[in-house]
Amino acid sequence: MDLSHLGGRLRAGLGGGSAGQRRAVQAVLATASVLALLLWWLLPSDGPSYPKAPITLATGVADGVYDTYGAMLKTDLRTALPGVQVNLMHSDGSVDNIKRLVSGHADFTIAAADAVADYDGPGRSGLRACARLYDDYMQLIVPADSPVKSARDLRGLRVGVGQPDSGVHLITERLLTAAGLDIDKDIKASPVGIDQAPAMLLQGKLDAFFWSGGLPTAAVTRLSASKAAKIKLVQLGDLVTKLHTMGPKMQYYRQAVMPADAYPLAQKGHAVATIAVANLLVTTDRANTGLVERLTRAVIDSRDAIGSKVHAAQLVDLRTAVFTDPLRLHVGATRYYRSVKP
Repeated sequence: MDLSHLGGRLRAGLGGGSAGQRRAVQAVLATASVLALLLWWLLPSDGPSYPKAPITLATGVADGVYDTYGAMLKTDLRTALPGVQVNLMHSDGSVDNIKRLVSGHADFTIAAADAVADYDGPGRSGLRACARLYDDYMQLIVPADSPVKSARDLRGLRVGVGQPDSGVHLITERLLTAAGLDIDKDIKASPVGIDQAPAMLLQGKLDAFFWSGGLPTAAVTRLSASKAAKIKLVQLGDLVTKLHTMGPKMQYYRQAVMPADAYPLAQKGHAVATIAVANLLVTTDRANTGLVERLTRAVIDSRDAIGSKVHAAQLVDLRTAVFTDPLRLHVGATRYYRSVKP
């Protein structure tokens, strides 16, 4: 409501009127100011302003949970960020994602907390978090008739260990070390991800492969339903204690259990002990405050819609989203969480 012209006319009349007239005009101006303030307070806001430049979200390998989650989030961002073109960028996973972020090739990304903590390159101090998302579960998949019962039994076997710049590879190397194995000497390591490893297992080109992802991962579900070969998941819980003795960066791994219904055809009603690590939505301190605030809101608000197809996303929760160790929250994310604090 623009009251400037009215106010100007009323003020112009103050000089020539009586004292009573001047007091009446002043009262009208005061009332108009209060009315304008009240309308400003009551009218709905479209939220904080933000630049309309395109943004890029680095996700992960095809068929992985990062990739699926990113594609669904992009749909919600069309509503949350009108006028902003959101581009998705495939990557090798967490380690690669952080490199793309700090180099400016991506504006936002998803990365596991252990990979973030491990990164010590250029731009480290500028990394910021928007939210804690869901946990990745480490999964060791072998044929159903395999004698492998622990990672310790992989010696001499052909094992998919994840692409070199993936979070899978980072965790796999650490798990093998905890199992007393050298990734370069004691196994025949194949640097493949979830986009290739299931087919290679079916074709007899791998004896086992590691994967780190939300539960369930679609590619593993499909593999478990394949008539060509049955699979099972191998427990990794026996390595947790040793893993935690290997240094402070191991604190991001927690003991976890894959429930029996994660992959029912492969687990045959049995839960599987393993390790889990949190995933974070990450940006940098260069990101616009209003943009980050809106994007963070969209991530929290989209949980149910995305979770209906990406089950891991059901674990995105406002109460835990702020726990983003080892990164502190971006200013825009902090503003969002404060705005919805009870």
